[in-house]
Amino acid sequence: MAASHIFKVVFVNQGKVYEIYARKVQHGALFGFIEVEELVFGERTAVVVDPTEEKVKNEFEGVKRTYLPIHSVVRIDEVRKEGVSKISNFEGSNIAQFPVMYSPGDGKK
Repeated sequence: MAASHIFKVVFVNQGKVYEIYARKVQHGALFGFIEVEELVFGERTAVVVDPTEEKVKNEFEGVKRTYLPIHSVVRIDEVRKEGVSKISNFEGSNIAQFPVMYSPGDGKK
């Protein structure tokens, strides 16, 4: 049986740091984007529900595949098993986003 891969993807979106888990991560057909498929969320076998994971799950409900701009991706790790998906504040975090050199006014005179 083939090994099952799980990837932890950490990215920045609208001032928040997202941490999600997926089975497939690759460079996308769209230039400058990372393609993330088959998102993985913890199964609800217990009565306790984690509200942070529920928020992420609701945001990505019905999503078959998502494309993340490459400059928003902070880190991609292959892990042994999935953890808890979450959204946290960017402020005060030890995560640094890649600098973006593009601005809409560049090149126009």
